[in-house]
Amino acid sequence: MQELRTVLESRTKVRFQDCDPFNHLNNAAYLNYFMNAREDQLIDNYGIDIYKMARKEGKSWVVGSNQIAYLKPAFLMEEVVIETQLLQFGDSHLLVELRMLNADKTEIKALMWSTFVHFNLLKQKRETHAEDFMELAKNVVNPVTESSFEQRVSSVKKQKR
Repeated sequence: MQELRTVLESRTKVRFQDCDPFNHLNNAAYLNYFMNAREDQLIDNYGIDIYKMARKEGKSWVVGSNQIAYLKPAFLMEEVVIETQLLQFGDSHLLVELRMLNADKTEIKALMWSTFVHFNLLKQKRETHAEDFMELAKNVVNPVTESSFEQRVSSVKKQKR
């Protein structure tokens, strides 16, 4: 069996329409960059297309909460790296860390923790993960030592990449 990656990575450029008047990536746009990257990474690395799943099974994930720390600005037309990893999972939820870094990964620009809830779109209620998904999650979960977002941000700020 092929070993699955636990830290997923992709690259993108900061675009004009997503910037504020100072040529910085707008605070709200970080969420779109993070979510778009994670969706693509799930397809490319695990074969999970959340939109196809929603159409075929009537199930997918919805965002339950986000915590984000803006550490350094991302600038217009800058290439950035977005890394994501599954920190925790349960019967019907996921906790994912998303990081934006500069192109050579020496500077972290933003850090986000997102909680996703597995959701039945047809019944409009929380759904339990399927057994095959739970098995995948067991194989790719990659926790961090910090137990809170605030501790994690503090730790990341101290790290030299």
